[in-house]
Amino acid sequence: MKKIVLIMIVLMSLCSCGKKEIYPDFTIDFLDVGKADSMVLRTENGTVVIDCGEKGDGKEIISLLEENGIESVDYLIVTHYDKDHVGGVAKVINNIEVKNVLAPDYEEESPEMEKYHKALETKNITPVLLTEDISFTLDGVDYTVYAPQKDFYGEDNDNDFSLVTKAVYHDTTMLFTGDAMEQRLSEIMDVGKCNLLKVPYHARKLDNSEEFISKVCPEYAVACTSEEEFSNNTKNLLEKYKVQYYATCYNGRITAVSNGNEISFTTEK
Repeated sequence: MKKIVLIMIVLMSLCSCGKKEIYPDFTIDFLDVGKADSMVLRTENGTVVIDCGEKGDGKEIISLLEENGIESVDYLIVTHYDKDHVGGVAKVINNIEVKNVLAPDYEEESPEMEKYHKALETKNITPVLLTEDISFTLDGVDYTVYAPQKDFYGEDNDNDFSLVTKAVYHDTTMLFTGDAMEQRLSEIMDVGKCNLLKVPYHARKLDNSEEFISKVCPEYAVACTSEEEFSNNTKNLLEKYKVQYYATCYNGRITAVSNGNEISFTTEK
C-alpha cells in the first residue's frame, strides 16, 4: 500500500512538473481612434493610460474606464505633443482622477496643448517632464519609461521626443514606442526583446525599422493607424519576421490579455 501511495505521489509530481502558474489578467486595450494612439493598460488594482488620441477621443477612454469600474488612473503617459496623441488628454484629466502625468521635456504650442495645460492647472497636477528614464511597479507590472536622449532632433521633428514604455508582466514583455522615428529608434535599439510591440509611428516606413524589429523580436505587433498610413514596407517586414500583427484600421478596438505566460487577443472586427 505504501508503495502504491509513493508511486501516486511521484506520478502527480511528474504531471505538475513544467506547469506554469497562471496570473491575474493584465489587459491592454488599443482604442480605435483612427491615425492616433490611445491605449489603456490595466490590472485589477492598477491603470496606466498611454496617449489619448485626438480632440474628442478622450470620451472613449472615459467610457472604457467606467465600463470596467475604474475610478482613477495611476499614470497618464503623454508620449509627445502631437494632436493625435495629446488631443484627448484634457478630457481625461478633467473627468477622472489622474494621480501622475509623465511627459517629455520640450515645448509645443497648439490649441490642444493649451487645453492640456489648463486641465493640469485646474486639477493642480504637475507633470513629471522626463529627462532621464524612470521605473515603477504597479500591481505586479514592472514599467520602465525611456526618456529621449537629446534636447533637439531637428526642426519640426517632435516625434523623436516620444517617451517609450516597456511593461514586463512575469514572462511577457510589452513595448510601446509612440511615434519614434529613425533617431529615436536608434536610441532604443538595445531595449531588449518583447512579446508585443506597438508599432512605432503609425506603421509608416522608417529606414531602420528592419534593424529594430530584428532586435526586439516581437511575437505580436499592433499598429494604431489608418489604411493610408499603414506602409506596405512595414507589413512586409512583419511578415518576413513572422510577427502576427493587428491594426486598428482593420480590426477596430484590439484587446491583448497577458496571463503572465502568454498573450491572447480579441478584436472588435
